[in-house]
Amino acid sequence: MSAFPNLWIVIISLAFGSFLLRLSFLGLIGDRPLPDWVLRHLRYTAVAVIPGLVAPMVVWPAATGGDPDAARMAAAAVTLVVGIWRSNVILAISCGAATLYASLYLLG
Repeated sequence: MSAFPNLWIVIISLAFGSFLLRLSFLGLIGDRPLPDWVLRHLRYTAVAVIPGLVAPMVVWPAATGGDPDAARMAAAAVTLVVGIWRSNVILAISCGAATLYASLYLLG
């Protein structure tokens, strides 16, 4: 048996599972207000997801073949410090980007 049918079984299964997850929120309880404790937990979703998306790009960047890079670590540290210090996302991202570009320029 080739991998082609197995791939489609996995894709269809994941699509069905994704549909069921969305249906549970939108279809079943979409017309009712959510309890306060659920809304309080949903506020932290972005705070939990964004580090999970960014961390692999900082620790194992594709630009360096997966090796850690001082410029990216410095940019991540500056972004974190400025974000905590000023509580301003745009400023934190701007400072992190400036640090990355300056570090890449200076370190070669």
